[in-house]
Order: sequence, then structure tokens, then C-alpha cells
Amino acid sequence: MLVLSRQRDETIMIGDDIEVTVVDIRGDKVRLGITAPREISVHRKEVYDAIRRENRAAAQVKPEDIPGIARLGKKPPEEGPDKKQ
Repeated sequence: MLVLSRQRDETIMIGDDIEVTVVDIRGDKVRLGITAPREISVHRKEVYDAIRRENRAAAQVKPEDIPGIARLGKKPPEEGPDKKQ
């Protein structure tokens, strides 16, 4: 882990296009401003971990676990003038 010291209004660059700026320091809390391209997601670690857990859980769901999902892949019966109903 790289540990850096920064004062208020000072910035750290990550690569060429991510900026992390110290916006405010109050007691034991530091407020950071992050500028990153839209295609890069930025989350607090606890939110990121929750998203990963939910994605893993969703990936484990089998079609039989969801009522009615099996019908989605089936074609409906054909209808038309030459077909009896």
C-alpha cells in the first residue's frame, strides 16, 4: 500500500485520468473529491463489496429457481388462418 500525505485542496493522480482531491479535513474525517471518467465506477468499499455479493448471488440462480422463467425460452403456438385453434 502506498501511503501519501496531502493537505486540504491537494490532489493525487491515479493514472492519467483519475484525480483524488482532499476537499476537507474535520477531526478524524477526511472528505475526498474524485474525478474519473464516466466509464469508471467509483464506490465506497462497503458499497462495492455489497454489489459484488449481490452479483455473485444472482449468478448462482438457476432457471428452475424462478417461477415461470422456463416459459420465456419457448415459442408460443403458431396462429394463422391455416392453423386450427
